[in-house]
Amino acid sequence: MDERIIYQNQEGGVSIIIPANNHGMTIEEIAEKDVPDNTPYEIVNVADIPSDRTFRGAWKKIGAAVTTDMPMAKEIAHDMRRIKRDEEFAPIDIKATIPSESAAAEMTRQVIRDKYAAIQVDIDGASTVDELSAVLIANSL
Repeated sequence: MDERIIYQNQEGGVSIIIPANNHGMTIEEIAEKDVPDNTPYEIVNVADIPSDRTFRGAWKKIGAAVTTDMPMAKEIAHDMRRIKRDEEFAPIDIKATIPSESAAAEMTRQVIRDKYAAIQVDIDGASTVDELSAVLIANSL
């Protein structure tokens, strides 16, 4: 089946129901059964839902469309950047506590800081989901 049921959930995100063959029920009957009471929903084609789930936490339902809230998507990208930066910092943080290695460790930490500050500038400068995705891909996030 190429149709999905979408609705805005209580957390502000988009819930997507993938209907199964439910004993001959129509998609409308499935929606009435599975969508929370008094919640508006739409039946859409699967092609109308973004295939890239990277920014799923930033999806919003506007009518029958699923859109991506760019400020929220950028926050997701920033979180991904922070996690990757923290992974790079971890082994250096240990070396920074060793007196004979602390100066070199601090220099390495600054290189990491500069690298991720530049990535943050690129994230902030993205104006579309495609541009934001390209930043993540280019930086292996």
